[in-house]
Amino acid sequence: MLHRFLSFCAIVFAVGACSPSKQNQANSSLVAFVDPFIGTASHGHVFLGASQPFGAVQLGPVNMTEGWDWCSGYNYSDSILIGFSHTHLSGTGIGDLGDIMLMPVTGTPDSLFTTGYGPRVRPGYYSLYSHNEESAAPGYYSVRLKRYNVQAELTATQRVGFHQYHFPATDTAGIMIDLESGIGWDSPVETSIQLVNDTTITGIRKSRGWAKKQEVYFTALFSQPIRSVTVYDSATVVSTTAASGRKLRAFVRFGPVKDLVRVKVGISPVSVENAAGNIAAELPGWDFAAAKKEAAAQWEKELSKIRIRTTDTARLKTFYTSLYHTMISPSLFNDHNGDYRGTDGKVYKKATFSNYTTFSLWDTYRAANPLFTITQPARVNDMVSSMLAIYQQQGKLPVWHLVGNETNTMPGNSSVQVVADAYLKGLRGFDTALAWEAVRATQMQDARGMSFVKSLGFIPADSMVESVAMGLEYAISDWAVAEMAKNMGKQSDYELFSARAGNYRNYFDTTIRFVRGRVSESQWRTPFNPSESRHMYDDFAEGNSWQYSWMIPHDVEGLIRLMGGKDAFNKKLDSLFSLKADMGKDASPDISGLIGMYAHGNEPSHHITYLYSFSGQPWKTADKVRYILDSLYSDRYDGICGNEDAGQMSAWYVLSALGIYQVNPAGGHFVFGSPVIDDAIIDVGNGNTLHIEARNNSRVNRYIQSVTRNGQPFPLSYIDYADLMSGGSLVFEMGPSPSGTWGISNK
Repeated sequence: MLHRFLSFCAIVFAVGACSPSKQNQANSSLVAFVDPFIGTASHGHVFLGASQPFGAVQLGPVNMTEGWDWCSGYNYSDSILIGFSHTHLSGTGIGDLGDIMLMPVTGTPDSLFTTGYGPRVRPGYYSLYSHNEESAAPGYYSVRLKRYNVQAELTATQRVGFHQYHFPATDTAGIMIDLESGIGWDSPVETSIQLVNDTTITGIRKSRGWAKKQEVYFTALFSQPIRSVTVYDSATVVSTTAASGRKLRAFVRFGPVKDLVRVKVGISPVSVENAAGNIAAELPGWDFAAAKKEAAAQWEKELSKIRIRTTDTARLKTFYTSLYHTMISPSLFNDHNGDYRGTDGKVYKKATFSNYTTFSLWDTYRAANPLFTITQPARVNDMVSSMLAIYQQQGKLPVWHLVGNETNTMPGNSSVQVVADAYLKGLRGFDTALAWEAVRATQMQDARGMSFVKSLGFIPADSMVESVAMGLEYAISDWAVAEMAKNMGKQSDYELFSARAGNYRNYFDTTIRFVRGRVSESQWRTPFNPSESRHMYDDFAEGNSWQYSWMIPHDVEGLIRLMGGKDAFNKKLDSLFSLKADMGKDASPDISGLIGMYAHGNEPSHHITYLYSFSGQPWKTADKVRYILDSLYSDRYDGICGNEDAGQMSAWYVLSALGIYQVNPAGGHFVFGSPVIDDAIIDVGNGNTLHIEARNNSRVNRYIQSVTRNGQPFPLSYIDYADLMSGGSLVFEMGPSPSGTWGISNK
């Protein structure tokens, strides 16, 4: 029971009287319940290392192995490290970044390269390590490098990576600064390095990968005087002080070292001067323990916005690790002085908002962004401002934005509903006139099949791959624009986009009740198998028709009518969760976490379990949500059933564990499911707290019997955002069987 009663005694909405032992637990640290290794095994692809919430720096280890399960640079199955880099992705299905890699060494490296394995040669100064000598916590990472007997410790500020290396007593201590190595698709284009003085090195790394044009500037400050520097381009020595080339590495040697060498590495998208300014502003001293403590404090501050109570210790770890995962990205992409590099390559000085990047919007618009509107409204304003700046620089809102680059990855214009959702929820810390201009212009462009949407109302299947996925995503965005237009009194635009929001019907074959590719107004693509998936070659993105036929979250009532009414809808939805069918040899590996044909490991399925609440069978939502929470998430290192996807998989867990989920991504209605926590206190800002209580809750008592709001009966099966943010109490009475009345009327 030591850590199971978290701070409730000290919160306004206390949970009963507190015994002295429980009062002692009021100071329990929430970071202690985060295990950063969860999701590093199998296909989770999560980042492991030191960072601060939403920080520009993600400082962590990079394995020698490459491949899909090393998209973050690290997989728990590995045992070889090549260094510690300052930028990483978390949970993505494509690897990139890995900028400015450092590796502590002793002696003279045997070689700069080894023939190794994988798609490219890897550095020869790698080291074995053991998981028994590896540890991690929010804002901290440590490992012993067996080859060199060096204990490496890492922590970070927002824009500075802080290294602490414990060397054995030696006069051959050194650090490799590797500007060649990257992660996944990343490959250097231009690098430079300069020894400024005996404690300072600066440099630039320009690379190309998933993001086509990447620029990272750095300044590195050393606690020990540098005795010598040897700069290599590939394996050729080119300088001892400064050099430019494509694949630079610098071998930095020190004099006799008895123990510690510390390195502070500031990074910047703008200049080495700004990188140095980031160090001066964020980490002027050399106290590693203090920096580590501050990083933990920043994580504690953010994690404490949701305080839960549960008797299940594993659940506690899974919940807070999930919440932690939601705050690795989006990541800051500016300097401490406000400067940043825009999508157009220009430097923008002293921006009035915090500029963000790593917008995995096709994933995160479904749960992570709605969660942010509850826990991070101030940051949402800055994220929206960042998206609006991107719109001004590239002519459309971001699709999948990475370090100042538009990758155009994944279907749709998912940022549209994110911007609209923020506006419709009353957030106003951004230019609302520009927001309207941006969402409308983005939905009125001709690129990526949108010319067909405007002229035909559907995207012909023979005109592009993933036509159905693209078209359904556009319909969701159109609905969001329509609601924004309605709120702003723009009647003609409301009518235009409301009509377009119904274009999903043009992909729905009512004779078989599946969405499918349409070649023309009178012809469907044939042959058609709703179970088949042909990755990057069919009409769906990382899925099949069984999974996409439910992706109309903005008009579930309309979908129910197309399915033939509630009974037919429920019957088919039941079949989704029970069907066993072959998806074919070319199915996407992203289709994971299968329950029948439902794929929780991929985002288009994430709202589906909640659809029963629209069709009069909310107990089935409870059954399915509980099964997923209990079976497809865990506190094991492989405890995520698919790619974590930049916080989305974890955000689904957080919201669902609390008993709420926003099905319509811009609707502001959070549908009730089946809370697995006993109590939660949510800091919703402005001095308000929301107390969620699930009475008589257990693994058996998973069905909502009734709901009360501030002590009064609450007749709805959902709660509005405004009601959530006003605080107060929300009490679920739970029971072992469906109530027979609650949620049946679908109010």
